[in-house]
Amino acid sequence: MDLALAASLVVLALIDSTSFGTLLIPIWLLLAPGRIRVGRMLVYLGTIVAFYFAVGMAIALGANTFMSDISAFLETGTARWIQLALGVGLFIFSFRFDSKRKKEGGGRLMRWRERALGVEEAEGAAGTATRTRRGSALPLAGLALAAATVEVATMLPYLAAIGLITTAGIGAAGITLTMAAYCAVMVLPALALLAARLFARKAVEPLLVKMNNWMTKHAASTTGWVLGIVGFLLARDAAWKLGLLDINISL
Repeated sequence: MDLALAASLVVLALIDSTSFGTLLIPIWLLLAPGRIRVGRMLVYLGTIVAFYFAVGMAIALGANTFMSDISAFLETGTARWIQLALGVGLFIFSFRFDSKRKKEGGGRLMRWRERALGVEEAEGAAGTATRTRRGSALPLAGLALAAATVEVATMLPYLAAIGLITTAGIGAAGITLTMAAYCAVMVLPALALLAARLFARKAVEPLLVKMNNWMTKHAASTTGWVLGIVGFLLARDAAWKLGLLDINISL
């Protein structure tokens, strides 16, 4: 592999590192109060890496042979009607994310985050006693899988990187090592934030608190807007290709 290809892959991996699953969710997890168990965060990030590595290897080493069949199906009327129904459903569902309800769901969401991370919180006047919230790390792995599954098809830099790797002529072993390195670079920013949270908590905590307050206040309405926009675009595209938006103008 030449230096130009390696540099291109690093840039693409760093772009991918700013996605919802690889950065925004880790930031939200790091906003939990108290001391966070490193192992819990590594479960989440490790699941992200494993999922993207598996998907990348599947595409790079043979799953792309089915792409022509998949593309053909996506052009059928059945697929278009499914897309239209999905888009309309997402648009309608987006109205459930009312910012006025943020206080109702916000507390439960924060408690779930702390339980999943096994947060240790200080107690007592002296602040020396601690309470450990024990529980399985499986919810974090499930969260990682859900986030990665939702966004993998939209990560164009990742798909472009797979194309570069498969055409580089580096063989199966080279593809495997390169894909593993690419996926590791994808979570480097999240790992850096984790290190900052562990070793420079006082320095980064004010910023984390501000981000936490903003996300708590606007998360519901932002999610609703995102779902609504995605649903509208999906429905519009399907309706256009189905001919439902054709307007014949005669003079």
